[in-house]
Amino acid sequence: MDFFIKACQLLLSLSILVVLHEFGHYIAARLFKIRVEKFYLFFNPWFSLFKKKIGYTEWGIGWLPLGGYVKISGMIDESMDKEQMSKPSQPWEFRSKPAWQRLIVMIGGVVVNLILGILIYIFVVFSWGEEQVATKNLDHGLNIHKSLAKYNINNGDNIIAINNKEIKHINDINNGLLLRDYRELTVKHKNGTIESITLPENIDYELFESGAFPVVTLQSYAVVQSINPNSIAENSGFLKGDEIRKIKGETVYYGDIQPTLHENSGKTITVNVIREGEEIILNTSVGSDSLIGFSYNIESFIEEDKIQTVYYSFIESIGRGMNRGLNTLGDYVAQLKFLFTKKGATSLGGFGAIGNLFPAQWDWQKFWLNTALISIILAFMNILPIPALDGGHVVFLLYEIITGKEAPQKILEYAQYVGFFILISLLIYANGNDLYRAIFGGF
Repeated sequence: MDFFIKACQLLLSLSILVVLHEFGHYIAARLFKIRVEKFYLFFNPWFSLFKKKIGYTEWGIGWLPLGGYVKISGMIDESMDKEQMSKPSQPWEFRSKPAWQRLIVMIGGVVVNLILGILIYIFVVFSWGEEQVATKNLDHGLNIHKSLAKYNINNGDNIIAINNKEIKHINDINNGLLLRDYRELTVKHKNGTIESITLPENIDYELFESGAFPVVTLQSYAVVQSINPNSIAENSGFLKGDEIRKIKGETVYYGDIQPTLHENSGKTITVNVIREGEEIILNTSVGSDSLIGFSYNIESFIEEDKIQTVYYSFIESIGRGMNRGLNTLGDYVAQLKFLFTKKGATSLGGFGAIGNLFPAQWDWQKFWLNTALISIILAFMNILPIPALDGGHVVFLLYEIITGKEAPQKILEYAQYVGFFILISLLIYANGNDLYRAIFGGF
């Protein structure tokens, strides 16, 4: 059922975005009196699920849910209609229009996706407000990835400012360190002392390679999820649902469990757990491999009461939404640098990874937030100068505008073939990564 709900959300989201993207091309084409022969949601090789011709345009739904397309008269596109291109150009065709008009037609879909993403953010902010967490008010500090320990930033410490800006949300820290080149942290340690720490310039790559995404979360206790049969944990009396509060009399949070067990390898320790509202002390030994035979996870954040929702008027929401949309675009572009690392290449995901953005239970706020994110990603990806994408066509049109000469038709045809091959290869690779992770649990 979880898979079905996620798949339905993904399908609905992509359908909305694809239709509106193609409408961007369609409206621009009709503005300049260019005929649009087909307008399809999804691709329709060999047959269509639905089609109806209205005027010069065939409207339809294909059976292959990998996007959609509009077939514009007199244009070399994915249809590769060479027969039409071999005939003399007609006044209603794409190729007979000035280059600046053709450029507007080609960027129409990208512009719609970018504007749509920002509009969704505006209405989400207006309808649901924005969550904020002022870290200076946290009593238990933050759950901090172990990679920062070498810089004297440990689990339970509190990052209260980054680049001298007060923290209003955990993502200020995560995005700041990984994507925005923020390096100056003001840290309040567990003993109450405050320290200014400057991280190295390559901290973003260091954190990414160590799997520190997110770098920080709200603090939480570890809750036992499962226990291995005949393990030390089972013999020591651990039960599923036990909430681990202390080890050797010291308070421990979720991020403390692994390093604390590692420090006590081969030793006998006491573990305080909360079970059905009562505190129980268990004696257990720790294996030489730092394991005792249970898995644990986060059940809830300790200081959820510190999460506040701030609501805005519609006018205020416009500014907040625009800022959020542009930050989303900037952060997405910034994270592409990680693709050129070994870990980044194996992290590339396809439809499975996108589908997992959506929750297992239908949530309209998260649905629209994810739709806004995907819309902005589609805008950026489509403007990349790859043949067969809108950006590929834009490159040739800019060449024509600058030089006054059209690119030869054969070059355009070969570029379409190359671009199609690149896109299919990326599609296979990305979805292959999803399949590998689903079968083997990661790389």
